[in-house]
Amino acid sequence: MRQRPGHDLEASPSKATRTSGRLGDQSAEPEGALLVSDVTPLPVHLDKVVEGLAQNPALPPELVRRLFTHRGVLGGVARRPDLTDDMIAEIITVDDPWLTHSLALNRGLPHAFRMVLAEHSDPAVRAALVVGAESAPRELFERLLDDPDPRVRQQLAESDHVPADLRARLAADPDPKVRAAVAQWWTQAPEPVRRLLLTDPEDAVRAGACATYYPRLPRPVPPADLLPELLADPVTRAGAVRHCTLDADTARRLADDPEADVRQELAEHPDLPPPVRDILAVDPSPLVALSVFARQDTPASTRAAIHARIMSEEPSANWLTDLHADLDDNALEQQLMGELARRKLRTLRLPWITADPLPYVDSPYVCFRASAAQSDDLPARVVARLLEDEESSVRTTMALHAGSRIDAATAERIERSYSPVRKARWRPADSLPLPAGVLRRLASDPDPRMRQLAPRDPDLPVELVRRLAADPEESVRRAVVTHPRLPARDLTKLLDDSSESVAAAAAAHPRLPPRHMHQLLALAGL
Repeated sequence: MRQRPGHDLEASPSKATRTSGRLGDQSAEPEGALLVSDVTPLPVHLDKVVEGLAQNPALPPELVRRLFTHRGVLGGVARRPDLTDDMIAEIITVDDPWLTHSLALNRGLPHAFRMVLAEHSDPAVRAALVVGAESAPRELFERLLDDPDPRVRQQLAESDHVPADLRARLAADPDPKVRAAVAQWWTQAPEPVRRLLLTDPEDAVRAGACATYYPRLPRPVPPADLLPELLADPVTRAGAVRHCTLDADTARRLADDPEADVRQELAEHPDLPPPVRDILAVDPSPLVALSVFARQDTPASTRAAIHARIMSEEPSANWLTDLHADLDDNALEQQLMGELARRKLRTLRLPWITADPLPYVDSPYVCFRASAAQSDDLPARVVARLLEDEESSVRTTMALHAGSRIDAATAERIERSYSPVRKARWRPADSLPLPAGVLRRLASDPDPRMRQLAPRDPDLPVELVRRLAADPEESVRRAVVTHPRLPARDLTKLLDDSSESVAAAAAAHPRLPPRHMHQLLALAGL
């Protein structure tokens, strides 16, 4: 076990005790601990188990307090919703950086303690207060508005919970990073505030105020009288393109812009003249060409050529590691942009196709068929066809929009054949729930991805729950470890699981016997 900062290994169970995997002096155990004959192995991932225990909603108050001195929990215990005032005061007194920071993030923290932490010497703690202060009174924001550390004021600038008049003052903050945060995050700020940001002397602030991406939607619309100035400014030009009135001369000038972001925004403009569209169709940037591909007015032959170009350049699965070390920056950027264009092509969904789907249900382009499948009003024969599409994304999209026409067998088939285009936790069964009978059958499925679904049945027979708890696949054990019908003896075995996440989840289970909670803290030297 790795040594934790501030944790003296000499204070841990003796070497003989640790080697045998048993507690040593049982007579020193508090009330509720195990008897000598009823002992707990030393978990492989003790620190992670203690972290999980810190999240356990059934952890008795006296054990919660013992965690305040543990330096390996990374403060998780301070985010508990059941902390009493005495506990909160004790955490503040301990003043461990992780604990105090986590306490500041606790959304249930009483306001009086928030005001105490607003005076804390660590700016990270004061900034964390803003994150957790969804329902905080105005007093807290007024106190932090003049904080000497710009990181705190930047967090205020990003928060929608700050009263509008106070947030507006940050648009004139002396630190440009704070003003840029207001510009990026407060997209619906009053017009005087937006004007101030759009005309800021700092490039970064103006760029944030007139951008192609914002962390919040809807996008802001610049005042019309500022558009000529914004188009003339290199740092705001790309963000201004979509809002400008596009004449032929302006379109030709923007098509020659050296920045690909400007040309990409131009390629998406609804009033783009066809001659300029055709120029952008062969743009060196694949992302610009992809924007032309997605236009409704793009000729079929042009669309086919763009698709062929993007897909013909698709590299091997290990393309990033195979890049030659002697590639210059331009060549490397072209490789990266090509890969980004291919990923965007696979996930592209076009509203104009969804609005009129029938002409595109047999399209050679996967993204077109998936866009058509987003329609909720397709004829039954078309729904059936798209549910059998060769591409997982099309089948899945159709299943999500077919409503009551999806039976259990179809839902299982869609789930079984699902192939995500990127790593994501979502899976079709999250939106297409399977009946209990199917889930119980899946407990014995050869595919571990399908066995993971069985614990979604809250009444899963205990013998199946136990079998899944002993499954050779970590992902299956992780899925069943939180099941309400998992017997205590099987749950406690998972405390010593080879997987950190499984062991931590077992410790967080509210049905973990109190005597095991006591022993885990003793094993951790608490």
